[in-house]
Amino acid sequence: GNEVLKAVVAQYNAEELLSKRALVSEGIRKALIERADKYNLILDDVSITHLTFGREFAKAIEHKQVAQQEAETQAYMVARSDQERKAAVIRAEGEAEAAILISKAMASAGNGLIEVRRIDTAKEVAHIVANSRNITYLPSSKGGSNMLLNVGGNNH
Repeated sequence: GNEVLKAVVAQYNAEELLSKRALVSEGIRKALIERADKYNLILDDVSITHLTFGREFAKAIEHKQVAQQEAETQAYMVARSDQERKAAVIRAEGEAEAAILISKAMASAGNGLIEVRRIDTAKEVAHIVANSRNITYLPSSKGGSNMLLNVGGNNH
């Protein structure tokens, strides 16, 4: 019986023994039935209930799985870097296009666009100043720039 088992198992590699367990079991069953028939014995059924490998083989499988996982991680990192690079290119193209459009708008409208942006920024600053009790506004006496002092340490 042991020779039959060894002969059938030797026909498969380790992965096949695991993945084709039913086929291996059937091969062992047929070989044992033929052998038992020579001695006028009748075997009804044979099943493989437990299949184990040596320590070295188990370690080799574990190392292989770790290597595969590391390879998949590296492939993911490469794909991620590629996507980030593409996103940066698209962002840069968008910024370049925006700069061209702003230049054209300024050429046709003069300083109007700058004044609109200045007004929008002034509105934002006014909103922040209005909502904070700790900021003091000091107007300039000589027509220069005005100063905002954050007296209370609030980060607005």
